[in-house]
Amino acid sequence: MSLLKKPLTLIFGSIALLSCATQTAYAGQYKTILIHGFQADQLANASNTDVALDGEQYWSSFWLNHADERIDWPSYERLEGKIATDYIWPKLQQLSRDNVCNPGCVFVTHSTGDLVARYILDNQANWLENASMQPLNIVATFDLAGAGGGSELADIAVNAATDPSAVGSLVRQAIELWLGEIPQSGLGVLHDLKVNNARQTAQLPSDNAPRLRFVADDSDFLNLTSPFIAGNDDGVVATHSSCGASRADSFGSCSSNIDLDGHLKSQSDAVSGFMPYHYPLLMSDEYSHGNITDSAYQGTVAPATVQINLPGYKNISYNTYEKTTGSWFWEKTYRLVSESKQQSYSTLILNSL
Repeated sequence: MSLLKKPLTLIFGSIALLSCATQTAYAGQYKTILIHGFQADQLANASNTDVALDGEQYWSSFWLNHADERIDWPSYERLEGKIATDYIWPKLQQLSRDNVCNPGCVFVTHSTGDLVARYILDNQANWLENASMQPLNIVATFDLAGAGGGSELADIAVNAATDPSAVGSLVRQAIELWLGEIPQSGLGVLHDLKVNNARQTAQLPSDNAPRLRFVADDSDFLNLTSPFIAGNDDGVVATHSSCGASRADSFGSCSSNIDLDGHLKSQSDAVSGFMPYHYPLLMSDEYSHGNITDSAYQGTVAPATVQINLPGYKNISYNTYEKTTGSWFWEKTYRLVSESKQQSYSTLILNSL
């Protein structure tokens, strides 16, 4: 069975509709499956956690009403432990029994959901075939602020929990802004989110469904967490992770010729190589890790590339416009996605489906 699935021609062709041109009827083509991110509150409240309810609330701002299924999982467990055996595997069986993905499924992930999706892509076909069940037809993933490359904040949080006396005041402040408190026990998926651990998880998934990346570059924490994150960041994950870079480094943009805010100029610190089948599509310095999924927030969005050419498939392109500010030595030209200021980032992504 070919790993590059035929329905990709449809999804890649429809991505050109990001700027509110006439849209293909998405609901009749593919099913949307949500995979949420890390939830810090669950670490201290494992015994009182309702995983399904938390998963529902996680997406309630926008995506809950635009999806067919969710894969919910607890942050207080490990990815290759109970998250896989007690949450992912039963859900995969249900999706296969119900033939949910027969027409094709698109995963929409946020944050650590990116890492969970990669683990699923690497294992689901083998697991289901060994159980004499039909593997899921996953045609693509849409990864919002993806933490598949890990987060340096997870490294310092685990270190702080292991040896609190070694934590300085600035490190403590950064961790508390992100997690609410220094974790005492039950670090769960924080171990998997450490940069090296995340990048060693399912490095080359057996399913090569395209991983389409949507990147933010603002912070919910007044940039107080940024000194502990490599390169540009969204307050929680670095650009090396959200862009899908093949290595962790201090990158400033997903593109070599356009900045995260859309400024057209050579980017000497751009990502130089990507993980297999990872394609950065949109970037914005007006969205953060937290509000990229929020329907109430609106800001300008820039294309990471004008066009992506995928051999054997239609090109991916966007309706964009350019604006120039200043003059003489201060003149700057920006390339932005049409009408991005009039709708939320998530609405733009949904329209592309």
